[in-house]
Amino acid sequence: MLSDKDSKRIATYLAAKDNATVAYPYTKTLAVYSLNDTAFAYLETGKQLLRLSLRIDQELSKLLREQYEEVLPAQQLDPRIWNTIIISGQLSFAELTALIDHSYQLAAQINHSDY
Repeated sequence: MLSDKDSKRIATYLAAKDNATVAYPYTKTLAVYSLNDTAFAYLETGKQLLRLSLRIDQELSKLLREQYEEVLPAQQLDPRIWNTIIISGQLSFAELTALIDHSYQLAAQINHSDY
């Protein structure tokens, strides 16, 4: 199971992505991490378990949802491209950072295609 220290490591990892910004437009416990105004992560800390919502391509989403109980379709975001990970320890910190990197890359592709 991930500890509070790991939760802080996740937040630090998200904020350290190149050109990433963080805002709290909805509540003080829901951080939105963006790349040039395109969100790539939502980190909710107000619940008993940390929740991390990430962009994930549809095929990978399907595989992750089948393999891990803690990976769910996002409820407040488009569930075809967003997943919410209830961080309970099924996914390691390394696996979480790889998914963060994937989400960040998808946001970068969206931004690149706008130009």
